[in-house]
Amino acid sequence: MSFVGNILRASALGGALAVAAHTAASAQDNPSAVIDEIRASGELKIPVMIGEEPGYIKNPTTGEWSGFYVDFLAGVADELGVKITPVETTWGNLAADFQSNKIDVAIGVNPNPKRGLVVDYLWEPLFTDAWATLSPEGKPVATWAELNTPEKTVVVQKGSTMQIVAEALLPKATLTVVEDRNLAIMELQAGRADAMIQSVFDVLQIAGQVGGEVSIPEPMLRNPATLAVARKPGNAGFINFLTNWVQQQRSLGLAQGRLAKSWEERGIDLSILPDSFSF
Repeated sequence: MSFVGNILRASALGGALAVAAHTAASAQDNPSAVIDEIRASGELKIPVMIGEEPGYIKNPTTGEWSGFYVDFLAGVADELGVKITPVETTWGNLAADFQSNKIDVAIGVNPNPKRGLVVDYLWEPLFTDAWATLSPEGKPVATWAELNTPEKTVVVQKGSTMQIVAEALLPKATLTVVEDRNLAIMELQAGRADAMIQSVFDVLQIAGQVGGEVSIPEPMLRNPATLAVARKPGNAGFINFLTNWVQQQRSLGLAQGRLAKSWEERGIDLSILPDSFSF
């Protein structure tokens, strides 16, 4: 390449780098850059999970998604003037999905320090439930200590907060780690596990489908269901918007009403919850 060609090539490269730097600086300076990006795309990309009813429900005929988590995020999308675009994934893949820009916001997640390296969590939870167990009929779990022996096998989902809970509370137990909820249920039904860990609302849903003993072991562990967004320049305005949305949902009883209606429609009995419990 000629001397002049080298100069032109260097100039073009320098110009491209300058544009990229300007774009990054603009996003850094504009706290609403992420909101602007979402509005410009016309879509809010949300994660959805197979086998995670009633939060995520896939119509096997149409492929359409519903469920209370989907309904909540559809409300967020309406506020932004965009539509929701479901992206099938798993709890364990959320961090990677955020990093690759596959999703814009996740709901019902638990604060996780490792995931918190690349994800920003809202401090105000949308609602709070408790960690519970599903065990074979007639074999309730009164305390976490009952499961903390080598003779007990507990099944959890890979990369989930359930796995963190089990590893912290049940270091002596045998843990079976599976990819999704359906596989966890299969382990329990096949008699290869003594219990599976889920949020109490999910356990009640599962028990209604396949039977089993629902327990909230002592000490009761509260489980905040928060929202999360990708950590990147320009997301401060998005976080502020979502925080205000959550506070409105909670303070006006909209979140609690939506959840209660969803569980009632699916025949989920909340009478197992302690009198002192509120979500």
